[in-house]
Parts: sequence; structure tokens; C-alpha cells
Amino acid sequence: MSPTGTRATVPRPAPAPKTDDFAGAPPDGRILRLIPADFANRHLVLPLRRNGSTLAVAMAEPVDPNVIDDLSFLTRFEIEPVPTGVYTLRRLIDQSYGAERTEAVAPSHSEDATPRAEVEDEPVVRLINSILRDAVRRGASDIHLEPYEKELRVRYRVDGRLCEIMQPPLRMTAALTSRLKILSDLNIAERRVPQDGRMKMRFGGKVIDFRVSTLPTLFGERIALRILDRGKLAFDLESFGMEARAERRFLEAISNPTGMVLVTGPTGSGKTTTLYSALARLNRPEVNILTAEDPVEYSVRGINQVQVQSKIDLTFASILRAFLRQDPDIVMVGEIRDAETGSIAVKAALTGHLVLSTLHTNDAASTTTRLVDMGIEAFNVAAAVTVITAQRLVRRICAGCAEETEYPRELLRSAGIDDAGGVWSFRRGAGCGACGGSGYAGRQGLYEVMPMSSAIRRMVLAGASSGDIERRAVDEGMVTLRDDGLIKVRKGIVTLEEVLGETPS
Repeated sequence: MSPTGTRATVPRPAPAPKTDDFAGAPPDGRILRLIPADFANRHLVLPLRRNGSTLAVAMAEPVDPNVIDDLSFLTRFEIEPVPTGVYTLRRLIDQSYGAERTEAVAPSHSEDATPRAEVEDEPVVRLINSILRDAVRRGASDIHLEPYEKELRVRYRVDGRLCEIMQPPLRMTAALTSRLKILSDLNIAERRVPQDGRMKMRFGGKVIDFRVSTLPTLFGERIALRILDRGKLAFDLESFGMEARAERRFLEAISNPTGMVLVTGPTGSGKTTTLYSALARLNRPEVNILTAEDPVEYSVRGINQVQVQSKIDLTFASILRAFLRQDPDIVMVGEIRDAETGSIAVKAALTGHLVLSTLHTNDAASTTTRLVDMGIEAFNVAAAVTVITAQRLVRRICAGCAEETEYPRELLRSAGIDDAGGVWSFRRGAGCGACGGSGYAGRQGLYEVMPMSSAIRRMVLAGASSGDIERRAVDEGMVTLRDDGLIKVRKGIVTLEEVLGETPS
């Protein structure tokens, strides 16, 4: 009430129109095409009508200003938000886009055509779907879309090697980029800084995850997609290429309730797959598993996963500290990058937890010296670590075109093969339609598994070199990466060139 006893008059904006006023029939098809069905479903928005340069859009309450910005950029209209209840809006979206799909109206090329329409133009949608489906069919791990001054290049990474697939018309660059950013819920109005997102696609009844990364370049945004096929995530180290004795040693280590299990190797050597497969075996209702990852590649039911976000100081070290207050049984740290993370991980392993992590080292033996060089006390390394696995991925010989071959004696001698006569049978792929003429199909893991025996622990405490530690491990039965590769060569699984090129001598 005012001091005079009368109620003060407060100006109020005119009430927003209610979407129920438009519920009698779906919006016009040309209006619907301004916003694609997947965007409408993801953000709960529905275009209602156009009035000059303004587009009225029903939006879930409360209205998100970021969504308004995206809509304005995509449609090139000023957006008039119409706040709507979620239940009503969901019903209208289902009715409207369902009707539009059955009508199969061709894309409009009239004066209403906008960049939004280009993004949803049938050739753009078809091409993106075709690229994604083809990459999955070929078993690619990554897709690259690269804009240059006079061409747009699409490449796949298959069996660890990049190969050019096609060059779509350069004029489609912006539309293809925007389509992928919409699918992965990225801000298409932001082209100046890198962005990271995710999306899911269904192919033949199977859902495939894609991790999407954009990078501003001189001639447009470069996009890299990592294909994450959950169907390939199964704990079967023998099928990965781990020999029976090495597999047994590794399984014994992860079966312990405490200690540190380390997987090492360069980028792209399959370390994350090995760790996820181990976690899949350990994942039971009575076990509390926490992971810190950068990035989270697979979402696994029953495992509590945390994404590293350095911008807000959510680092491996800070996450790991928080984990220790969450009553964990098993902790996985995506990578030990510094002494702080390493020290906390070692402490966790020494105080009743099983810790799994990775490092970038060339072999198993050098991992112990690497940890000490990082500033972790040698006695802590010796006490905490239970097993170290080093690994590589090499290309398998295509079974469809494998044939006998021979190598020069000098090459055999340099590989440590003194007498191949009557014992070794070398093979290579001649190239066929199934492998695209490369002679290779799929990849094979090479492993060396080094348990921390009492003798090796004493050597770590004494500051022994990695070479001395490796020799001791070999004496105790460890098969080195090179020797494991030669076993696969002898079995006719991989070529000698692949093994020599990927393993330390």
C-alpha cells in the first residue's frame, strides 16, 4: 500500500501469448524448418509465427538467454520468447515435427531461406549422416573435417593411419560445421575459440557416441570427431593380444584390493581401452568406483566419472583429493601428469585403495624411474606399485589377402632373428577390396607386463637404472614389447615392419 492508503500502480508488460492459442494446428511447415527437430527436442523450443524480422518461439520456462542467442544467430530473426509449460511444449513439438516429417515438404529456397535452412537442407543432413555411418562401418577411430582456402577435406583415421576420403564442395563448409555443432550441442555463434561437445547417433540398432572438438583455423573451423563404440568395450585381453602369462599377471594385480596398477605408452596406444576394460571387470554393485578423466570417453553405468576442468581448478589432483573423502574402493586417474597427482595417487594406493592410472613412458621399466624423477619418493613407488603394463597398437594383416613373404637376412638379424629357416613363416597383406588395398585390417595390441617383485622393489629403492630393472624383469619372465611383437609376427598376425616401427629395440 502507498502512504496515502491506496495501492501503488506498477506498470506491467503485456502478457505473452499462450501457446495453447496455437495448439489447434501445427505451425506452418516453412516456419518449422527454421528450427530443426533435433534442436527443438533438445532445447524444448517451437517456432510459432513470423512477424517481419521477428520470430515468435515457444520456449520452456524459465527462458534460457543462451538458447535465444543461438536461435537468433541460426534463423537471422529477432526472437520473441513465448514462455510455455514443459508438458504443453513437449506435446506441441511432438505434434508439429511429426506432422512435418510425414509431409516431406522440400526445403524452401524462397526469401525465407536462411543459414538455418541451409544447415537443415537435405543434402547437408544426408552428407553428415553418410560420413558418420561410413566411418563407423570402416571401423574408423576418428573423423577430421578440414577447411582450406580452396578445398574442404574429410579424412578418417583407420587402424591408426589417416586417409583422405572425400572433398565435399567448399561452399558447404559452414553448413556442415553448423550441423555438427548443433548435433553436439555447441554454440554455433561462437567461432573464435575451440569448443568440445558430445553427440550420439543410432546406426543399425546400435548407439554410437562421438566426442566432438572444434578448432578455429585460417579458413574456418576444423572439426575432429572421436568415435566411441561401447560395443567394443569388453574385457578380453587375450583377444587384444595379451599372451596368457602376461594376462594372468595383470588380472592378479587388478584383483588385489590395494596397490597401484599403471598402464603406459604413447598417445593412441590403447591405454584408455585397457583401463576401461579392467574397470568393466571390477564393476560390481558392492564396489565404489570413482574416475577422474580428461576427457570422459565412455559413460559407464555404475561408475562415478568426473571430467577434469582446468579453467575452474578441477584438476586431476583436486579431484583425487575429493575422491579420498568419498569412501572409494577403486580409483582411476586418467593420467599422472605431475608430482602432486602422483603423490596423492600413491597415498591412496598405500591407504587401502586400488588405483589405476596411465603415464607416457616408452616401456614398463622406465616408469619407475619416471615417477622418482617427478619427485615421488622411491620407497613410496616401491611400496605402492604392484604391476606396470606397457603397450602399443600395430596393424593386423588382412586375413582376406594374407600371403607368404620373405625378408632380407640383414633385416632379420637386426631384429634379433638369427635363424628363420624352417621355424619362421612371414606373412603380409597383398591388398584387396576388403582392406582398401592396404593389406591391413584391424589392430593388434603388443604388451609387456612387469610385476613389482621383491627384487625389483629393492632395485627401485637402490636407484637402479631402467635398463637394469628391465633385465631383471626379463630374467623373471617378462616378455618385452619387441619380443611380444615378434611372437605375433611368428603367428602370422602382424608384419615385421609394423613391430620394428612401433616397439623400442
